[in-house]
Amino acid sequence: MLDDIVNNVPKARHAVLLSADGLPRGATDGMSRKDVRTISAAMAGMQSLSRATSHFAGPGEDRQWNQTIIEFSHGWIFLIGAGQGAYLAAAAEPDVDMQQISFRMHRLVARLGNNLTSLPRVDAQDPAERPEHGEDRQEAAGRVGITIAGLDEAVGEVRGARHAVLLGSDGLPRGATTGMSQDLADTISAAMTGIHAYSRATSQFAGVHEDAQWRQTVIEFSHGWIFLISAGRGAFLAAAAEHDADIEEFTTRLHQAVPRLDAYLAPRGAVSSK
Repeated sequence: MLDDIVNNVPKARHAVLLSADGLPRGATDGMSRKDVRTISAAMAGMQSLSRATSHFAGPGEDRQWNQTIIEFSHGWIFLIGAGQGAYLAAAAEPDVDMQQISFRMHRLVARLGNNLTSLPRVDAQDPAERPEHGEDRQEAAGRVGITIAGLDEAVGEVRGARHAVLLGSDGLPRGATTGMSQDLADTISAAMTGIHAYSRATSQFAGVHEDAQWRQTVIEFSHGWIFLISAGRGAFLAAAAEHDADIEEFTTRLHQAVPRLDAYLAPRGAVSSK
């Protein structure tokens, strides 16, 4: 039934069904066993870390993870839930109709229903629900040492945009928007570094390309969005917005800010607060 996606969506390449602990449950024709195992493990790690970042998108009682989308220069990868403890990943070419592939993926999940349910081996508490990620702790912690004016502008110009942090190639925060706590910056940096690594590891699932480049990873929750964007020199930019924010406008502003961030990406001892 997974072939329904690639057979009915032009430019769709592959689809893989996996359990929460990274075990493959099925795949479309043409994928090797090794590739299926690799993408299943990477997608399981991606989903786990995506859920762990929900507090960065903002407070709220209902912080349900909806989907993760990865964009490369040569294609897209989509990851959605497929029942308790099961997930569906699909890959497509750059010019795929995103609404059509999303519709087919969700329709497939609805058709298979409980047959996709696979309880995870470890019933871990959702990190987003733990008290240490609450707003009170963020307020109590010290603020990030370096405020980046370009990020303040990008966030301030879009209604519903929340905050942003620049991460170096080593995964350490180089600066952030005004008011962001050091504790939140450090916590989100660790999760985003893992998401960045998993994103890059899935490149071949989107298609084999000699000059493949990761561009961004987008995580949607019921209460907000998180964007992880390439900032050059191995660095990346993490930003968050409310769910009703104009995400196209926000990502445009973030991409426009990237060229001005280079000064903050010098070795840590050389970073200034200019």
